Formats: sequence, C-alpha cells, structure tokens
Amino acid sequence: MRLRAGLTVLWRGPTEVQVGTDPRWAVALTDLSPSAARALAGAPAGAGERELRAALGSEDVDDAEVDAVLAHLRAARLLVHEHRPVARCTLTAADQQAWALLDADGDPATVAGRRATARVRVEGLGRLGAALSATLATAGIGLLELGDPGTVTAHEVGFGGLTSGDVGIPRPAAVGRAVRDAGPRVRTGTAGTGPVDLVVLVETAAADPVRYDALLTAGQPHLSVVLREASVLVGPLVLPGRTACLRCVDLHRTDRDPTWPRLAAQLASAAAGRARGEETLLAATGAAIAAAQVLAHVDGRPAVVHDAALEVALPAALPTRTTWAPHRLCRCGAVVGRRAAVR
Repeated sequence: MRLRAGLTVLWRGPTEVQVGTDPRWAVALTDLSPSAARALAGAPAGAGERELRAALGSEDVDDAEVDAVLAHLRAARLLVHEHRPVARCTLTAADQQAWALLDADGDPATVAGRRATARVRVEGLGRLGAALSATLATAGIGLLELGDPGTVTAHEVGFGGLTSGDVGIPRPAAVGRAVRDAGPRVRTGTAGTGPVDLVVLVETAAADPVRYDALLTAGQPHLSVVLREASVLVGPLVLPGRTACLRCVDLHRTDRDPTWPRLAAQLASAAAGRARGEETLLAATGAAIAAAQVLAHVDGRPAVVHDAALEVALPAALPTRTTWAPHRLCRCGAVVGRRAAVR
C-alpha cells in the first residue's frame, strides 16, 4: 500500500503533520512524537508503506507508534493499494491521479475505463462546441460524434485547437482533426441518429423543440447548452422519463410569462436563419461547465444540472443555478416516474 498519488505531507508543528490539502480528505496527525513528525514530513510523495516504515524507523520511532500512524492513514483511505496509471488511454496521468483521489479505492482505471468506452455526440461546433469537444477528448472520452452544417470562420480560430488553416473547412472535419490532435486515441465520426451515451445540443437564443422532442421520444439522454445575448445556459441534462425535460422548462416559463411560446418560436427561427458570434468568455466558460456535466453523466455521478440549469452571465461570469422540477402538464413521464419511485 502507498499514499494516494498527488498528496503532499506538510509539517504543522513539532508533533503534528498534515496529509493532503483538500478538506474533503486532508487529515492532520496530532500528538506524534517529534521524531515521527520529522519522518513523515520528509516522506516522498506517494511513498509506499515500506518506505514510510523505513523513514519512521530511521528516526527511531517505536513500533507501536509506527503501527498506529499507518493504521490511521489506512482508516482515512490515504494509504491505499497501489494502482498504476492506465496505459493506452487518452486520459493523462495527471487526470488519472486527480480523479483517483475522488474514488474510494484510488484506482484510476475506474474513471479511465468508463470514459474510454463512452460515446458522446456534440451538435453545434462553434467556439463553445469546438472547445467542449477538445476538452472531452483530452478527458478520455472514447468516441465523439460531431455535427454542424456550417464551416469554420475566422471568428472561431483559437478555440478547441482550430487554426487559420481551418477557415472555410466544414466544422465537423476541422473539429475532428483538432480533437484527434488533442487526444490521439479518441475516435471521431459524423453525428448520426443512433443511440449514444449523451447528446449535447449547443444552440443560440433558445432551445429548438423539434430537436429536443426527437431526442425525448427516442429516450436519448441529452444536455442543452444555449448561448444568449450576454449569457450562456448549461442545462438541463435530461434523462427521459426521470428528470425534467426541456418541454417542462418551457411550460414553467409559460406559467410565468404566457407569451413565452411566441417569443421562443421567434428566437428559434431567428437562430436558424443567421449565425451569431460567440463571446470569448462565455464560450470558454460554457464549454468547461458543459464538459463537467458530460463527464459526471459518463462517470455515473449526479450532474449538477439534473432538473436544473447553470447560467453564466457577463460581466462576472460566475455560474448561478436555477432548478426546474418536472412539470405536471408535461407528457415526458418524469412526474409519473417520480411518483412511482416514491412508492
């Protein structure tokens, strides 16, 4: 067994050391002998149990204290069985190390394996979509389906690995090349209609009911990302029949403003008729937040935007969360599913 990779041992005082800095797992060892504190503070990162015993022994720490210290580290899950980084996957060693800290047994293969077999479709490959795709590739997603009818413009250069040489090239081809550069083991393909783990819809002004209705009918999980005038809305992430859908959101908005359907139709029509540039900060921040929700879904963790959305608005660009419960008039099945779950 060895200390979890990435954790630092810090000297707090003559009889106290701290392992790790994140409050979710950091532990302070107190009431140590001065010699034990010195030995632990000088231990190398990722030291194994034998190395720790040797370091403590070199300072003449008695066997009872050595056993007590190691037992405490094991109980705190800071001393775990050794796991080697997973070879031949897009997820970098640094990523594997960070995500392993969040896993109970510290095994990087848990996250790497799930992501390597995941299929994600990104529809909408402007600045935000291109940056999102590149992030997912470097985060270990195995297959990305890319869809967009447009071509790369000079406005998009610099996002997601796109260069000036990509201007005028169809977006799926250019983003596919950039994605493969970012993650050589990732596979790319043209967006289809078959089932995938998650579809991300990157849209402008308002979510298009025609697109999300088709996904809902097919039972396909999907994440909505909408770029607005000076903000970006990430969510909801819809699990059909289980969480609030985009129709639920529209019904809630209509409850608050009866003219919303008329406004939404105009927004969707205007967005389909013209391309609008994506502000730099919103595109970058929106891509990062969307990537976090995609990875939560793939990893099997709860997404922050189940039954909710995160809005990032200029100038602060700090996300705020709005919740959307399944609407009683929506036929998506989420309300019925919730009642059945309670029973």
